[in-house]
Amino acid sequence: MNITTLRPDTLERVERAVENVTKLLLKATSALEAGQVPYAVIGGNAVAAWVSQIDELAVRFTRDVDILIQRSDLESAKLAMAAAGFLHAEVAGVDLFIDGPNGKPSQGVHLIFAGEKVKESDPAPAPSITDSYEGAKYRVVSLEGLVRMKLVAWRRKDQVHLLDLIGVGLIDRTWPAKFPPELAARLQHVLDTPDG
Repeated sequence: MNITTLRPDTLERVERAVENVTKLLLKATSALEAGQVPYAVIGGNAVAAWVSQIDELAVRFTRDVDILIQRSDLESAKLAMAAAGFLHAEVAGVDLFIDGPNGKPSQGVHLIFAGEKVKESDPAPAPSITDSYEGAKYRVVSLEGLVRMKLVAWRRKDQVHLLDLIGVGLIDRTWPAKFPPELAARLQHVLDTPDG
């Protein structure tokens, strides 16, 4: 597809995209709460929640929802999410929930298991479920737990999320001392090279 001009409905499409992710997030967290399944929002939505505490205009949007649960709660989560119309799937070894039969895995609710490594080679496991806070509408992983997850994943988007947290003053030069050497070095690198 070769696009050389913007569509007349561009703003509406952007608004709809953001609204759809927000609806998915609220639907998923409401379902887990109704099923009494402990959880914490992680990923881009957690970054947005923390950044918005300082500067809501600095919030970056994300296209999916990432949730931390305990593996022992997976069956309970499946029941709770099914009651809200979600379908469980496993794609490339990742457990996720798709919003109905027409949903897309790339726009689904992706699960990370508390206290476990996402990849065997990861330098640290995901945080505990208790490493979270009750927000206005859903639970969010703690700032330190979120930063640790971003340092472990270490993809380009994770580094950008770290820059967002640094940019609003949530992370400063005292933070590397909170982490083991490998993760501390990664964070120091982001602090030292904010322009890439």
